[in-house]
Amino acid sequence: MITLRIFADCGTRSEKHTVNEGFLPISRQDMEERGIEQLDFVYVVGDAYVDHPSFGHAIISRVLEAHGYRVGIISQPDWKDDSSISILGRPRLAFLVAAGNMDSCVNHYSVSRKRRSMDAYTPGGEMGHRPDHATVVYSNLIRRRYRDVPIIIGGIEASLRRMAHYDYWSDSFKRSILLDSQADLLSYGMGERALVEIADALAGGIAVSDLTYLAGTVYKTKDPSGVYQGILLPSYEEMKADKTLYAKSFQIQYQNTDSCTGKPLIEPYPNQVYVVQNPPQPPLTTEEMDQIYALPYMRAYHPSYEEKGGVPAIAEIKFSLISNRGCFGGCSFCALTFHQGRTIQVRSHESILEEARLLTKDPDFKGYLHDVGGPTANFRHPSCEKQLTKGVCQNRQCLFPSPCPNLKVDHKDYLELLRKLRALPGVKKVFIRSGIRFDYLLADPDDTFFRELVEYHVSGQLKVAPEHISDAVLERMGKPPRAVYERFVAKYRKLNEKLGKNQFLVPYLMSSHPGSALKEAIELAEYLRDLGYMPEQVQDFYPTPSTLSTVMYYTGLDPRDMKPVYVCRNPHEKAMQRALIQYRNPRNYDLVYEALVKEGRTDLIGFDKKCLIRPKKAVQGAGNMQKPSVHGTRLSEKAGRAQKHQASDLTGRKGTHLKQAGGKKRAIRNVHKKKTSS
Repeated sequence: MITLRIFADCGTRSEKHTVNEGFLPISRQDMEERGIEQLDFVYVVGDAYVDHPSFGHAIISRVLEAHGYRVGIISQPDWKDDSSISILGRPRLAFLVAAGNMDSCVNHYSVSRKRRSMDAYTPGGEMGHRPDHATVVYSNLIRRRYRDVPIIIGGIEASLRRMAHYDYWSDSFKRSILLDSQADLLSYGMGERALVEIADALAGGIAVSDLTYLAGTVYKTKDPSGVYQGILLPSYEEMKADKTLYAKSFQIQYQNTDSCTGKPLIEPYPNQVYVVQNPPQPPLTTEEMDQIYALPYMRAYHPSYEEKGGVPAIAEIKFSLISNRGCFGGCSFCALTFHQGRTIQVRSHESILEEARLLTKDPDFKGYLHDVGGPTANFRHPSCEKQLTKGVCQNRQCLFPSPCPNLKVDHKDYLELLRKLRALPGVKKVFIRSGIRFDYLLADPDDTFFRELVEYHVSGQLKVAPEHISDAVLERMGKPPRAVYERFVAKYRKLNEKLGKNQFLVPYLMSSHPGSALKEAIELAEYLRDLGYMPEQVQDFYPTPSTLSTVMYYTGLDPRDMKPVYVCRNPHEKAMQRALIQYRNPRNYDLVYEALVKEGRTDLIGFDKKCLIRPKKAVQGAGNMQKPSVHGTRLSEKAGRAQKHQASDLTGRKGTHLKQAGGKKRAIRNVHKKKTSS
């Protein structure tokens, strides 16, 4: 048993509470062993129960427990069996419902709407243990069983579907999830402070229908006249009939995601129903962040999952450290603005160091901290001084289209943190894998962090996200121009050479984003040709709820300027755009050929070093009909497999050799360099 002081500035209950060490109850037997007759809250979640601060259900449950509430977990109930929702009995205050760490449809389906083969958040990685639209299904299951118990929904799925939204998987315009789920209240964003306020209000005898005043929540009402300074959005029926109105509504929502400047938003529905979104909760202080991450997490999946081999998702985060929340990067395809907000929230050095010391004592720890970061690793403070008092700008991004003159660029705090972590006994290496915002890095006049990043924190390859190289596409993505990325690549190469390193860059690239047609896809292919790099993986644009890019995909308009945007919806054109990025893969030959002919770029078909592929006649005359992968040079099948597993040197060096099946080495222009570890 430990005593913890948490969130002293919110709630009405005592500041200090006793917290149990050990997993939270998942059965009646667990409740009896703790001497609990009735739980205050039952948390129903679509993920397996993992008691780790990278899992939302663990954080919310532990925070409530620290405030004196008794919480139990029902993980992945059988939605076809009503009794599965009652295994812990009727909660005294409310059911809490979340789909899990991912939207359940993203969890289930690839961008091509094909069923995935593995669920990393389920024991053994098995699929089929949660329904599509899990928040709605679980909530309706509870409502059938317990008609008068409050239901509070939250998590990423509810947060990003809190207002009317486009649903890619059904290709339909859906109502607020609050209505479809029959829940009483929705907590959006990260939710810790909002849930404590909800809990204290319910415990104080306030009816859930009267909880209309809490920041970071969404509620439904028949009478919105009491909403102070509310903004009336277009109605659901109007937006369903006119996509232009949805684009306009979304831009209003996007401009009201800050706790200082955000206004209540009112969305009308038929039968005089209104969904009201209150302004967001203020960002957590460093003290509050520290308190949350100091809670007694078991840092493991529940032992009942051992027989299935555990929960795969924990492997990615077991030896990683969360340093921050929020992101002011403003990428159009990212939902962070809607979920965590643009204001950076950080943990103190001591909090992170204490967690790192804890990790070094784990029997499985080998001396490597896999990551120290968050949504963007090198954001450790608000983007400018005025954010904490006046909020973020409603009509201007911090980095796009170019860094704001008021942007505060400083890596000193992050640099100091990394140095402290490297000095800990038992720590051999500290990696940064959660992504570096390279335009922010270049804006820092002090190169110390960049140099130490290259010298100490790259695990052979550094992941960065240029996403594309066409400036027209990058503008729609909210990303910096191509020239900025090329400056970064040049500087990265120079630092590696200076330090005697042979490390690589792994760029994340995206095909079929709104604004990208075949012309832009070919432009990207030519860039990769000149670079001598073929990515092993390419992400097709995935229209997930509540992003600017998804609104572009659905409406054909950019909500920021209401200008028309080209949208690739045809599956075959999507396949061609993807194939162009991987034009060296022999299986993509026909698609690449078709795309080049369609766009009148047959100049890229031939034997010149600037060509992407050879002519069909040359391919057909090759004897074994194997299609080419590199300009005019056919790799053997064995060499092709070897190339697939090699890391990529994005510095553009030439003269690399690959060994063919017969043992001879042949010089291949611009192919992958072999990876060497730092």
